[in-house]
Amino acid sequence: MNFSIQTGEQLFQFILLVVLIIFAIILLGLVINVFLTAQAILYKKAGIETKAFSLDSFWKKIKGEVPMEMESELLMDHDYDGIHELDNHLPPWWLGMFYAGIVFAVVYMFNYHVWKWSPLQTEEYEIAMNEAAEEKALAQQNSPETTIDESAVELITDETQITRGKTIYDGNCAVCHGNLGEGGVGPNLTDEFWLHGGDVSSIYQTVKYGIPEKGMISWEATLKPVDMQQVSSYIITLQGTNPPNGKAAQGDKYTPEEATAEPAEAEEVL
Repeated sequence: MNFSIQTGEQLFQFILLVVLIIFAIILLGLVINVFLTAQAILYKKAGIETKAFSLDSFWKKIKGEVPMEMESELLMDHDYDGIHELDNHLPPWWLGMFYAGIVFAVVYMFNYHVWKWSPLQTEEYEIAMNEAAEEKALAQQNSPETTIDESAVELITDETQITRGKTIYDGNCAVCHGNLGEGGVGPNLTDEFWLHGGDVSSIYQTVKYGIPEKGMISWEATLKPVDMQQVSSYIITLQGTNPPNGKAAQGDKYTPEEATAEPAEAEEVL
């Protein structure tokens, strides 16, 4: 048993339900009022003394008001400077809310902690995360595009996609790395030196996860995997362009051979 509002449509349906319940309560009150009034008229014709029901008298009972002529019955012995204390009880509406709060607390305790019909907040979070993981896995199965990640990304050479990568770069990256990749707040992207690797996989990983400690945000939630692949491939095309006012080199020198070089085998120790 899990009740939660997750969409705008569900919120609208819930609000509509609350409005209908309030309307039904008001309508029920009117029907009762008409019934009791009609009953009072019949009793009057029959010679039976009774008071007709009215919303005003009903509201006074809800508030717990005592007529002025009956206040003498509520007087207590406390008297200070001519001010008398009345033995008034708490208003019925206040008591009703108090008792309703007790009932709600008991129902809440049994629902969440005894019978465990509904999950707690931490459990709801874990359920939501598991559902999101399942949806993501399903989306990856149905869309090959989403299977692109730093371990499987490939360098793009298609001009159309490179142009698309430039558009993404201009809209998101140029503010920190410069319009030509010359660097600014971020490092220069046109030289041979890289702080976190200069191959397409390393660049893709940097774009995807960011470098929070250095102010580089993660673009995983903003850009699609294919978008990050395109912009990473475009960044590689900037190498060696030597734009004016280039920022000083940072990091280690990178050459393409480093990405494909196989690790040297250890020499056999005799």
